[in-house]
Amino acid sequence: MNTQLTQMPPAMPEHVPETAFGIWFLRTPTWTLHVLERAMKDLERLIPARRAAYPVVADVGCGWGRSMKKLHERFAPQHLIGMDIDPEMIKASQVEVNAAGIKAEFIQCSSSQMTLEDNSVDLLFCHQTFHHLIEQEEAIREFYRVLKPGGILLFAESTKRYINSWVIRLLFRHPMEVQKTAEEYLALVRSAGFQVAPESISYPYLWWSREDLGIMERVFGIKPPMVREETLINLVAVKPRYGE
Repeated sequence: MNTQLTQMPPAMPEHVPETAFGIWFLRTPTWTLHVLERAMKDLERLIPARRAAYPVVADVGCGWGRSMKKLHERFAPQHLIGMDIDPEMIKASQVEVNAAGIKAEFIQCSSSQMTLEDNSVDLLFCHQTFHHLIEQEEAIREFYRVLKPGGILLFAESTKRYINSWVIRLLFRHPMEVQKTAEEYLALVRSAGFQVAPESISYPYLWWSREDLGIMERVFGIKPPMVREETLINLVAVKPRYGE
């Protein structure tokens, strides 16, 4: 199946590249099932006025392409776009969609400097990408710019509490100075102009997002505290239509 690749301009804002372990982990069944698939299922139920199809769907930070087929199956786009700053990730994603027989366009670009037109995307998917970005405010404004009025942002992120945990600091690499709490991520999305209804927000506390990897609950039956600093936030944001 044909894919199209658009190269980005040579000057790119900085981002923090992943460790060798992180690159390996993103290709494992654990990532695909327990991180990506669970996030997608949670985000789907949060979508207000869910439509049967979204004509233009873009994945910001498509990585190894594991999300592309899932987005195609769930949202039936006529035009599917994968974006990543890493050319090796783009190549891997192309292989993934070709194997699935899916037509897609790929763009090598920064999330803070997209080459997409204004008001051109119906659904934007950003999964576990934002905490790698240094220019987060610029990126969220770009998300708002490229979405059509009435378009939706599916946003799934790990929070400062999770990124600062010892296991993540040991195995992965992130720009620590820009990490945010769940409340701060929600405020950032709203500051760009997005509408986020309370019923379109979720704070999952999955085993892999806990400092003990869920061992205390799964092995010893000790439930996590009800009041805690959240490690994950999933939300669906809507770009208002004109006049709203």
